[in-house]
Amino acid sequence: MKYFPIFLDAENISAMVIGGGDVAARKIELLLKTTAKIVVMSEKVSPSVHRLIQAHNLLWLEHNYTSGHLANINLVIAATDNSAVNKLVSEETKPLNILTNVVDQPELCTYITPVMIDRSPMIIAISSSGTAPLLLRMLREQIEKVLPNNYGKLAEFSFKFRDHVKARVKGLRNRRSFWENTLRGAIGEAILEGDHFQAEQQLITSLKNEVPPPLGEIVFVHTKTGNPDKLTLQIHREMQFADAVFYDENVNSDLLEYIRRDADKYPQSICSTIMVNFQHALDLSERGQKVIYLLAGSTQLPENSALFLSTVRKKQLVCAD
Repeated sequence: MKYFPIFLDAENISAMVIGGGDVAARKIELLLKTTAKIVVMSEKVSPSVHRLIQAHNLLWLEHNYTSGHLANINLVIAATDNSAVNKLVSEETKPLNILTNVVDQPELCTYITPVMIDRSPMIIAISSSGTAPLLLRMLREQIEKVLPNNYGKLAEFSFKFRDHVKARVKGLRNRRSFWENTLRGAIGEAILEGDHFQAEQQLITSLKNEVPPPLGEIVFVHTKTGNPDKLTLQIHREMQFADAVFYDENVNSDLLEYIRRDADKYPQSICSTIMVNFQHALDLSERGQKVIYLLAGSTQLPENSALFLSTVRKKQLVCAD
């Protein structure tokens, strides 16, 4: 990745916007979603910028850009229509390691602003690394169409009952499964429809019986050509619940991006067509872990007595043709 995705804590942002036109107004409005610690530097400002300054009591330095005003500033946006001024801003900020965005001049930026879909506290940020803004708009349209306006309420509900669920549902994988079933089911529908009382009552009822720790499982995935687009929906779901993943150098490494981020990874030095590390995978699964074992191609598993005799759940899945 050319850019490292990151979310900044709004409490720690102290921003300066250099410029006073319509572009500056849009940048200020975006910043105001998270912080009001904003300094505006521009001799003249548009009515929109002036309104924002007054409405939010922003500090206004009523002069065009001059150096030496960046004390206690950690984020700068240069939104002037003068490329020479924008370059001077970049030259001042970079030695100071200040996050800097120069509008329409990515070569002068130390960060770029992604396209955002706001369902607070859920925030979706997407970027093409500055290469294809049209594709970003198309993708945003697709996501907006399928993402309910109240989707953030699901996050608030989950946070409110997180400790209650943790106390009653033992095992990380069990909790992930519990929350998925909860938020995808009738409780989630009630939240999206605004019936929070009904949702809370249903959740409390579902927690009356303590859920036992999860059973271990091994899922062998025959990846065939290794094309990630050929992963079935079932394989996608299994990967998202993985505690550990095994793979060798013949497995397309792009497939690892679809594994749950916190899963332990066990690269194998010997190709699975020569040897499958059954024992290690069994050891983990017998401790209650869900193990994904990625196999290049579509060769059938060799017979293994330990695997056959083990009581852990086992399944084989195959990518689509």
